[in-house]
Amino acid sequence: MSGVVLYSKPDCVQCDRTKKLFETKGVIYTEVDLAKDTDAFKFVTEKLGYSSAPVVVTENDHWYGLRPDKISQINQTL
Repeated sequence: MSGVVLYSKPDCVQCDRTKKLFETKGVIYTEVDLAKDTDAFKFVTEKLGYSSAPVVVTENDHWYGLRPDKISQINQTL
């Protein structure tokens, strides 16, 4: 698993845009579908406290939503 994990859900515009930004910036990531992985869903909602997707987890940070500023920071550290 890479150091960047994208927790997404089907038919999520912000999830799709986050994936496109990752690909454009060359960010290597692992995608986890929250609709299919109940353990991941519990992790995101109970441990991290998010109720919206996408959720991005890196080695040192996590956030939800489309965040081009955060994605640019990931790219700088690769």
